[in-house]
Amino acid sequence: MATGGGEVAVSIRDVAVAVRDVSVHYRSNGVPSEYVAVRGVTFDIRVGEILGLVGESGSGKSTLGLAIAGRSANARPGSGIPEICGGSIAVYGAGLRGAGRRTRDRVTLRVGHLAQDGAEKLNPTFTVAENVAEPIFERDKRFDQRIAADAVATLIDAVRLPLGVMNKLPYELSSGQRQRVAIARALILEPTLLVADEPTRGVDATVRGGVLAAIRDLQLERAFSALVISSDLSVVSTVAHRVAVMQGGVLVGLGELDEMLDGPHHPYLKGLVRARRFAEESSHAQRS
Repeated sequence: MATGGGEVAVSIRDVAVAVRDVSVHYRSNGVPSEYVAVRGVTFDIRVGEILGLVGESGSGKSTLGLAIAGRSANARPGSGIPEICGGSIAVYGAGLRGAGRRTRDRVTLRVGHLAQDGAEKLNPTFTVAENVAEPIFERDKRFDQRIAADAVATLIDAVRLPLGVMNKLPYELSSGQRQRVAIARALILEPTLLVADEPTRGVDATVRGGVLAAIRDLQLERAFSALVISSDLSVVSTVAHRVAVMQGGVLVGLGELDEMLDGPHHPYLKGLVRARRFAEESSHAQRS
């Protein structure tokens, strides 16, 4: 497989997600928008890898995440449905462009999706345990409840929450705790790919590290692949093996973070370098 920009060639067998020259627009009431949110993007997510996807608001990163996750039905109200209009996306070999319901169901079973507002969308009338278990019973209403309860307890512990929260309602938890519940819910079906969009959104800065550590530790333990999307470079650099950078719907950087930001040519990458250096200097000054 030919690659550029210092990327190492990988076998197709080692690729979880293959994005090839993909473009994505939105369709509302059956009518496609003239605006193309993602244009001609190409990259791979390797098996067992966390790829970070960073970009400013409106860069197309969340749209691309929805397309990869096959979760067009989860698009934000009023935004329409993201639709692949050029190129291709394949998840474990299954092509998503124009895919039928059976193919999408097969893909979404293997993909866990943490939406930007995943913590906010927890059912307020369900306990934590019921929220986490809900995807199981949406797939199979007759699933053994004891087995489901064991799976929920295992994940609640894995995201570093006390088992005592299982019988609480979402409003009784902090924002950081609710976000961990949303992560557990996204992983309850044991997906082989996690798409996490803004996993620290709405979380207090003092507990963001714990949320990211939970994702990193679970990925190491369960060996799933992941796409972690954020507008904050420090978030993706904490967990990701490689980083992809988007601006204005196109990919402007891809690779190991330090190598990519060493002598960048694109103006947006230069801005990220300046912001990163400023953050590092500020952190150093606070410790001094």
